[in-house]
Amino acid sequence: MGWFWITEKDGSTASAAATDAMPVAKLKQSFTGLFWSSPVDKDALFSQGIEEKRLNTTEPISKCPVDHTKLMSRKVSQCPVHEKGSLNPDNNMPELSSLKVPGQKLDLPTERTISSIPKGNSDTSGHWEYPSPQQMLNAMVRKTGPAGIPEDAVESMVDVHNFLNEGVWREVLEWEKPYTDRVNVMPRLLKFTGRPEDLSPRAAFLQLLGKVYPSRFAGPLPFDRHDWMVLRMTPSGNWQEVRYVIDFYEAPDDGDKPVFSVDVRPAADSLGNVMDRLKRSAGPLYDKAMGK
Repeated sequence: MGWFWITEKDGSTASAAATDAMPVAKLKQSFTGLFWSSPVDKDALFSQGIEEKRLNTTEPISKCPVDHTKLMSRKVSQCPVHEKGSLNPDNNMPELSSLKVPGQKLDLPTERTISSIPKGNSDTSGHWEYPSPQQMLNAMVRKTGPAGIPEDAVESMVDVHNFLNEGVWREVLEWEKPYTDRVNVMPRLLKFTGRPEDLSPRAAFLQLLGKVYPSRFAGPLPFDRHDWMVLRMTPSGNWQEVRYVIDFYEAPDDGDKPVFSVDVRPAADSLGNVMDRLKRSAGPLYDKAMGK
């Protein structure tokens, strides 16, 4: 499980005002299925050779990209970019508009960031791109409605969420390291999906332990769950799909710094994944017994 403290964009500790309770609460409500990069804690990212890049959205802000003559037969409350129910198969999420929502007061950035996470099954697929602050606001409005969303905190929410996703990928790389070392080919993220309503078996087991042994195991439910389909290169030169399960938890604050934890592990849906999890759990005990 990885623990992540929220930091400002320059890597310094965030103040309570920058990440107060309202943005964090709204962040958790809107977490599912959104996928962003991390301009947070740049020093840590650059130390791994990760370069932050930005793309300007080509979608015009002042004009609706939909032919409204085709929509005369139905009533809409705002400018739709995609038909309802149109989902991106890579993340099971609707495509997000970069247009301002009705009643929006602030102009939010529409630039998108390219993450450190390789996409697809070839180098030509590039890296995952992440929605802009404007797109995040649109996603939040889509999910929870406009009431109570602090527009001036959206950029900080993007930073927090992006930082967590980059942290998840670093955890995945640790799990994949034994396989990466064999073939010298880095893993890639094929697709992902948010499953906030589905409690993972491990999270459910921890909740059961918390009821039986509350003094030792009591803890909160995860506020979100993601499943990531990771591509692992095999010695035969073929990609193997490996599903990872990620539970997101809110941890006790460290002073004025919000703290989150992520529980990242391969899904227990194959013998190989189960063995990897057993090795990770038993490895320290074995090393200690062998005097290492």
